[in-house]
Amino acid sequence: MISAAVLASSAFTASAQSRSIPIVRDAEIEALVTDYTTPILNAAGLGNRRIGTVLVNSQSFNAFVDGRRIFINTGALLQSETPNEIIGVIAHETGHLAGGHQDRLREQLKQAKTMAVIGMLLGLGAGIAGAATRNSAIAGAGGGIAAGGGEVAMRSLLSYQRSEEAAADRSAINYLNKTGQSAKGMLTTFERFASALSISGTQVDSYRISHPLPRDRIANLETLARQSPNFEKKDPESLQVRHDLARAKIAAYSGGLGSIQRIFRNNPRGLGARYGDAIYTYLNGNPRNALPKIDVLIKEQPKNPYFREMKGEILLKANNPAGAATEFKQAAALDPRKSSLIRMSYGRALMLTGNKANMEAAIRELKAGVVRDPEFSEGYGYLAQAYGQSGQMGLSDLATADQHYYAGRINEAKIFATRAQTRLKSGSPDWLRAQDIINTKTKKK
Repeated sequence: MISAAVLASSAFTASAQSRSIPIVRDAEIEALVTDYTTPILNAAGLGNRRIGTVLVNSQSFNAFVDGRRIFINTGALLQSETPNEIIGVIAHETGHLAGGHQDRLREQLKQAKTMAVIGMLLGLGAGIAGAATRNSAIAGAGGGIAAGGGEVAMRSLLSYQRSEEAAADRSAINYLNKTGQSAKGMLTTFERFASALSISGTQVDSYRISHPLPRDRIANLETLARQSPNFEKKDPESLQVRHDLARAKIAAYSGGLGSIQRIFRNNPRGLGARYGDAIYTYLNGNPRNALPKIDVLIKEQPKNPYFREMKGEILLKANNPAGAATEFKQAAALDPRKSSLIRMSYGRALMLTGNKANMEAAIRELKAGVVRDPEFSEGYGYLAQAYGQSGQMGLSDLATADQHYYAGRINEAKIFATRAQTRLKSGSPDWLRAQDIINTKTKKK
């Protein structure tokens, strides 16, 4: 975990796929992060492990790993001024994955728990001995030993975590060197953490935190980073432009016009600033006022699929689903990643036209999207609407069941799956899918 947690005591939609982590889905930002991640994973020997990246809807600067996924907060992207800064974060998290740190941390947690239990038992024994001999000094010491067991366990665990963070930092330097990229972005990130910590005036016990202090991380890495022939290497201009566009989008959705203006204060008429302004106008004003702004950007970058995608969203808000479908279709044709999200947006726009002649194509596009991205619960909701409009109520109920299932609402999923079975041919693949949902075991709370 790169986390700036030491500093504190404690188009773009938030999906309900996870009840505990607010997930963000956006074709443009996902494509950018994938392009950042792929070379690093290959350098770490993880290119064939199907490591996924997940965007988390949080303004804090943080990233972490879980199993075969790298989670990156939108706040980390927003605060990273250059691609190199966020690539350094990804390289660090890849170090955790390649080092198997999660599995080893679980073992450390078990050991820490054992140490704490031993401490409590020793304390209990001393307390009993003191009481039996009526020796208040021994009895009092028992409480200290019990408390000390937990403290020793905690400090041992935190020490282990700090060592793993340092190891991930060093691995990140190696991956960046292998891919011909600079580690300067990592130092910039830690400088930002250090500055924020200094400004806050927070007093930190270096033995009671899970990450090395930012200044310690800089001291440990600076020599290695500067030894690289790539240290002064700049990000490609095209990549910097994409990074700025992603930041503009995040700012427009999460921070508003003031956030856009702060990010692009040194280049208020640049592509990123104008993209953010177009999105902000679409979100908070009359969508028809946003159309000429996005049209100017499309004229400047006619092959940018995400400008077309955004125009489609603007047209939907302007109650022009037919025009939106045209834009989404062009976006899908231009998209090198063939994003399932854009394809589902195209199907949704076709469905919203209300034209029965479009329903077959709408269902085809939506089905193709959810097949490629089966855990995107909202896609099943659109598919359910399309099936409903075409009179296929059994399939509509099944799609609704899948929507609830992938959103984690298992009881609701079972209700719609049961209803779907009454309208589907017994033993058919769709009927069997409904049966799978019905047979799902719910976790006991």
